[in-house]
Amino acid sequence: MINNYKSKYLLYLSIFGSIIVSCNKKTETISDKKPERIISFSNKKPVVSAKDSISGTYISKAEDCNISLTISKDKKDYKYTFTTQNRSLKGKAIFSKSSSGEKYISLEGIQWDEYDSDISNEDDTDSDNSKDLEIPVGIDALYVKDTLTIQNYGNAMNSYTKISECGLKYIQLIKANSKK
Repeated sequence: MINNYKSKYLLYLSIFGSIIVSCNKKTETISDKKPERIISFSNKKPVVSAKDSISGTYISKAEDCNISLTISKDKKDYKYTFTTQNRSLKGKAIFSKSSSGEKYISLEGIQWDEYDSDISNEDDTDSDNSKDLEIPVGIDALYVKDTLTIQNYGNAMNSYTKISECGLKYIQLIKANSKK
């Protein structure tokens, strides 16, 4: 009976050993494989990229919000001219795309008109911090088709106004000569 256990033990040990040895011999890794090349064909016409079609003049259609924005391409960069009833500013425009696919234009150099900070992050003991706040510079606009949308002001928890010449919460600038 002891002989029978020894033979079973040796059998299991040899099977287990052969499995380990065979696993150690397989050294191929994922990085050794070359990626497959995927080629697709389409009968669709090429779409003009958003960067190429962003240039133009955008105006607000709201009566009490007289704002225009002209975006032009200068060599490799985009430039803007931002005009309201009180001011005219020029600067660099940067086109970007979020990870979710949303397209944005950032207008560098435009200082927000008011900024009282995000009060949800303030401590109750620090009531004197509002004097040291830096007013943010730069305005982002969501770009969808021929429309730029700017969130102009926040709420009670995050109070700010970007463009005081317009009282709308969301300023929509629509491209001139577009069919909207």
